[in-house]
Amino acid sequence: MLDGVGAVYISYYPDIAVPGAVETVAAFVAKAREAGVEKLVLLTGRGEYHAQRAEEVVRSSGLPFTIVRAAWFAQNFSEGALHAPVMAGVLPMPGGDVQEPIVDVDDIADVAVAALSEKGHDGEVYEVTGPRLMRFADMADILARASGRPVAYVPISFDAFHAAILQEQGETIADVLTEIARETLDGRNASLADGVQRALGRAPRDFTTFAHTAARAGAWADAA
Repeated sequence: MLDGVGAVYISYYPDIAVPGAVETVAAFVAKAREAGVEKLVLLTGRGEYHAQRAEEVVRSSGLPFTIVRAAWFAQNFSEGALHAPVMAGVLPMPGGDVQEPIVDVDDIADVAVAALSEKGHDGEVYEVTGPRLMRFADMADILARASGRPVAYVPISFDAFHAAILQEQGETIADVLTEIARETLDGRNASLADGVQRALGRAPRDFTTFAHTAARAGAWADAA
């Protein structure tokens, strides 16, 4: 299936933290090398142990590579695991006042496209974040204004976070997201990075822009 493919983008769903994901990535990379693939672009998560393991697989592949290491996705609120709580008018999140430079996945896509299609990105690690640090309470306020519906931030425990996602998304997603939350919402990611600027020569999109764009697209509209 990789015959004639020059470059591949590796993004593991639902996350690289899923048990067995790193091993699957390693097997895929080996197949890509055998098939003559000339470039690997890997999406990983910022501050995640399993992400670091997957990055090492790509680094040691012997192939040219680019790593796109991302902060939390803004689109979790519009089409991911946190969409249902927003529709219910709450944003129940652990981590308290920890700040996160949440990133628009459209920026991730643009960086990946550049890495796949342009010269000059080999060996780069693009750590991609949004342009500012935000608390989840700040995100809730912006989501409320953009969507025109009340959204209140509710600080909860990690166990309560797991239980809420389990009910809506199932055990695998709940386990993965809770592990990532425990790992990353400890302040380790409370800083900005310049991956978008270095890869694209422009600033990353702001969370407010994301929220208004998603609202215009009907992300939080009530079903007819």
